[in-house]
Amino acid sequence: MSEDDQVGVPEPGASHSAEAPSLAHLKSATIREPGLDDRGSVFFAAIEMTRMPMILTDPRQPDNPIVFANRAFQDLTGYTQAELVGRNCRFLQGPETNRETVRELREAVEASRSVATEILNYKRDGSPFWNGIFIGPVFDEAGEIVYFFASQLDVTRRRVSEQAFRQAQKMEAIGQLTAGLAHDFNNLLQVVSGNLELARGSVAGERAQRQLANAAGAAERGAKLTKQLLSFARKARLEPRSLNLNALVLAFAEVAESTLGSTVSVRLDLTPRLPAVTLDRTNLEMALLNVLINARDAMPAGGTVTISTGTVLLNGDGRARGLPPGDYVALRVRDEGEGMAPHVAERATEPFFSTKGPGKGTGLGLAMAHGFVQQSRGRLEIESRPKNGTTITMLFPAGPGAVAEEEPTERRPALRRGDETVLVVEDSDDVRALAREYLESLGYQVLTARDGGEALEILKREERIDLLFSDIVMPGSVNGLILADRAQTMRPDLPVLLTTGYNEDLVAEGPATPTMDVLGKPYRKAELADRVRAALDRGARKMPAPGEPHHG
Repeated sequence: MSEDDQVGVPEPGASHSAEAPSLAHLKSATIREPGLDDRGSVFFAAIEMTRMPMILTDPRQPDNPIVFANRAFQDLTGYTQAELVGRNCRFLQGPETNRETVRELREAVEASRSVATEILNYKRDGSPFWNGIFIGPVFDEAGEIVYFFASQLDVTRRRVSEQAFRQAQKMEAIGQLTAGLAHDFNNLLQVVSGNLELARGSVAGERAQRQLANAAGAAERGAKLTKQLLSFARKARLEPRSLNLNALVLAFAEVAESTLGSTVSVRLDLTPRLPAVTLDRTNLEMALLNVLINARDAMPAGGTVTISTGTVLLNGDGRARGLPPGDYVALRVRDEGEGMAPHVAERATEPFFSTKGPGKGTGLGLAMAHGFVQQSRGRLEIESRPKNGTTITMLFPAGPGAVAEEEPTERRPALRRGDETVLVVEDSDDVRALAREYLESLGYQVLTARDGGEALEILKREERIDLLFSDIVMPGSVNGLILADRAQTMRPDLPVLLTTGYNEDLVAEGPATPTMDVLGKPYRKAELADRVRAALDRGARKMPAPGEPHHG
């Protein structure tokens, strides 16, 4: 034992005096009359009435059994005095009890020294609880150990709160790293996919076209991957609108059935007259699809997946679930699969965490769904036990009333052209060159700038600029949002189109003015043509008619 461990352990035959260290009672105790027969003293009454669970064990008997447990300990564990006395404390341990902690306790008892730690124990009904425990030896006057005293404290609530806080910190750190990587990756993908698109229009030969198509397909898969990463990081740009969740699930059922295959049946349990929810339809469908694919993979032999909706009212329990009080709409997916152990469920929403094995998934499905739900001011919850299936619940804030679902309109395939002057602001040389080539091939006049400062100088000296097309994330003190604000101060009717591969929270709230829009990277030539033309047309409608005064 170290010197610190020996503090407070009495020498054989020693007794505590007034001059003894004030902390000695924290380490051990000495008694004159061993025995538990006389229980009529005020001290026994106090021990029985206290709310702190306490026990005594007798190391002189084989296996150091419990010889006394007060009522608070019985209340804590659910066992009666008769069920506790005569048994070693290890019967309270279970499958998730840390073996190192058990070893620490065992070694302290064998060395007759005190120990304080926290251990996961199990109650009579099988439910786990975190036990903050202090064990100290009790000696007789001859220095022989006669008992071990143990006081307990249920610290489950604190442990759960600390675990949730650590998990939130870890997920936030992963999200920041993920979003930064996605931003840089999107810039690279913009160059790759854009130049592949240009090459396919100028290269002849079936073999070359096939090779370019394969490369373009890989770039598209990369773009999908970065979208999932940004959804996890809660940096995806959302376009929320009022939705009827039941109508969306009904419309999505056919897609779900074809995706899950013939061995999995889909059951719907939809609560009528649901309140509306304000969500991005595309991201919601992607989140639901990812959850359904996970449910299918959890049932390799087939089974039933139930998609259900309902309403949830959070009052006092809202804060415990990380949500403000109020009405919520729940979208649930339940499978009959293998379920997850607690340590697996705890990590299920981390990106790239997967138990499916190589080649059977990226581990981004639940991560994307979790990020989307959080960005939509909701919460994703997982209920799962091994061999007992899994239920994924997505909670979303309820809106006023219900709405009819509208089918999305089809995009026009024809490229929209023009002859106006566009100022392109982009810090990446390759992306800037690609945007210029795209726009010039559509008939536009193009000016370029490497950063916000250079763009402001061009805005000051150039007479005609019909559209500002700028990246959002740029080095220096003038990013795309600041540039857009200053540009519209200089030219109030100037339309602005922003582009980014990474949306900060400021951007996720939406554009600051009706003449500003955001195009995500990587974008295709057709998407750029459509969004540039739409921004110019919007700006033209705001311009004063000939002969009218120009305000500003």
